[in-house]
Amino acid sequence: MHWSAGAPGWLHEARRCPSPHADERPPGTTVELLVLHHISLPAGHFAGEAIEQLFCARLDCASHPSFGELRGLQVSSHFLIRRHGQLLQFVNVRQRAWHAGRSSFLGRERCNDFSVGVELEGDHRRAFTASQYRRLLQLIGALRQTLPLRHLAAHSDIAPGRKTDPGRHFDWSRVLGHEVARGLSRPVDHDGFCRPEPRSRGFAGSSGGPLLTYCASLRRLA
Repeated sequence: MHWSAGAPGWLHEARRCPSPHADERPPGTTVELLVLHHISLPAGHFAGEAIEQLFCARLDCASHPSFGELRGLQVSSHFLIRRHGQLLQFVNVRQRAWHAGRSSFLGRERCNDFSVGVELEGDHRRAFTASQYRRLLQLIGALRQTLPLRHLAAHSDIAPGRKTDPGRHFDWSRVLGHEVARGLSRPVDHDGFCRPEPRSRGFAGSSGGPLLTYCASLRRLA
């Protein structure tokens, strides 16, 4: 993988879908954290364009009964890895995506400031695919070419008790044990398992409570 020469911060191999839900990082910020999430929209559904539409402010909230709770939501991630390994990029890595919400990592709050967000299409019920792991490792390698990454974290690590993704089915050893991740760490106190996610009516992703609470916490907590 390589970065676009004509558009710094955009990955050449990713399908580019610019999101309006992004802004500038604080001046002088060092981007050293990669945060992993999972998402499916509607819940448990792994096809269609709803995730892309949500991140790009194009989701028709009348198109599914569960989408009404997402009306007005302003959220994005830098990248999405779909079940078959397709890679989409929504936000330039030099900018701040709105993926973490209220969060803290090693005593630092506002994790969006200094992190890259990667969504894996999935839920808390099923394992992630081999294609997703391969693409994620390629992405980590590419990110390390341009960013001084030091740490990986789950969304549940930076928002414990509020978030549970990417969940117990994510194989951390498969990622952290790979040579492309050598030198990266997940320095959090955890037992390797996440509590099962509450069932939401339509958005299986970063949901750790009622969707309206989730929406409110993410609108502009950059």
